[in-house]
Parts: sequence; C-alpha cells; structure tokens
Amino acid sequence: MKRLVVALVSAGSLLVSAAALAQSTPAPAPAAAPAQESSSAAAPVPGAKRAACQSAAKALKGQDRHDQMQLCMAQAHLDCLKQAIDQKIVGPQRKEFVKSCAG
Repeated sequence: MKRLVVALVSAGSLLVSAAALAQSTPAPAPAAAPAQESSSAAAPVPGAKRAACQSAAKALKGQDRHDQMQLCMAQAHLDCLKQAIDQKIVGPQRKEFVKSCAG
C-alpha cells in the first residue's frame, strides 16, 4: 500500500511537471503564418505521457501496475483535453490532438 501511494504521488508530480512544461509558451511565431499557429503551437511529443506513466508504474507488479497505468493514462488524457480546450481546438482537430498528445 505504501508503494502504491509513493507511485501515485510520483506519477502525479510527473504529470504536473509535464503539464507545466506543455503550457509554457514557445518563442513567438512569425506574423506571416497565423493559419498554422493553432496547429503547431503545442505539438505534443508522441508517447511522452505514456512513457512517464510506464516509468511511474515500473516499481509495481500485477494488478497494482495495471491499475496505476490506467489511472495515469486517464489523467494524461484529461490533461490533453484541458490543453486542447485552453487552446480552443475544436472538432476533428481536437480529437486528433488529444489522441496524439496522450500517446
């Protein structure tokens, strides 16, 4: 039980740091390309959140590991959805953004 709490806390801190990093603003884009700004402003790194979840669940075994992965990936999906909403991404682009962001 103690390992589960430690794993949950470490996974939570990884997700918070990843979310903070994802929300940091990159260098301003040139004014000549405003149409691409919304799609390239926060291009997620494919698999980064999944890798963070896997490393957080690494110390666990069996059902605890499976449960930790499910919780972590659900949180990653929610974080990606919040990011898409903040960036006002709608329609099929939002679905694709969340899918590629969560890994």
